[in-house]
Amino acid sequence: MGTEVSVYLWHDDVAQGNAALEAVFVEIERINLLMSTYLEESRISAINRDAAVQPVDAGEELFQLILRSLDISILTRGAFDVTYDSVGQHYDFRAGGRPDNATVREELKSIDYRLVEMNRTNNTISFARAGVRINLGGIAKGYAVERGVEILKKFGVRHGRVTAGGDTRLLGDRRGQPWMVGVRDPREDDRVTVTIPLQDEAISTSGDYERFFLEDGKRYHHILQPSTGEPASGIRSATVVGPDAVITDALSTSVFVMGVDRGLRLIATLPDYEGIVIDEDGGLYYSDGLRPPAVGSRH
Repeated sequence: MGTEVSVYLWHDDVAQGNAALEAVFVEIERINLLMSTYLEESRISAINRDAAVQPVDAGEELFQLILRSLDISILTRGAFDVTYDSVGQHYDFRAGGRPDNATVREELKSIDYRLVEMNRTNNTISFARAGVRINLGGIAKGYAVERGVEILKKFGVRHGRVTAGGDTRLLGDRRGQPWMVGVRDPREDDRVTVTIPLQDEAISTSGDYERFFLEDGKRYHHILQPSTGEPASGIRSATVVGPDAVITDALSTSVFVMGVDRGLRLIATLPDYEGIVIDEDGGLYYSDGLRPPAVGSRH
């Protein structure tokens, strides 16, 4: 899925611990083959190729995750939208390439989660118009780390951590102490802005520093505003903490797109989730349950 995956665990049996590690990476590779748009042979790539022409069998697992994505699109009033890739596909962050204004205007017509038609009877997906593309970059990594922790549990692991990019799922505590999870400074790689003690929770961060390039002093990054097809502005990073990495992954993207006020108002309606936002000027904002000094004592 275009990112680094890491797994840490403790186990009394070295062989079982190594088997657990291997099983997690096998599972994440399986998910990658299903959900990565980087792979032509993935199931999601088949959907993007054919769903505008005919219904495509997504299989139950992928179908259910896309369905959850659309539910979050409704919750966020379109701030989270898996069809962003209709424009997103034209960005090349390694080469510093971006679509011209005419391309953005044309492809913007295909960014609308309501163009994705789901058939619950046979798990097929159709697109209502040509040009629609979906990308689960805002939710699949959260799903992968959540699945990774489920596998660790099956091997008897009680303390562990699975991370994929900006998404981490914690299993238990750090052998009697909370996991100390840092939110990095978006402009200084080696500096942590705030550290949160956590246990048995998920934490996801979306930032404008993950994939970006600079052009004429402007930062072009991978988190697009669905309504404009342009990189979302006003925020440097958004972090969400909660019990489910699928949701924290999607919410961190959503909050980034929505901005400080709307984003934190959304988090306030979700009792099991908290958020930290760093705005474009470096200002730090917390949801009510994480206001200092609570940040230093959350378990």
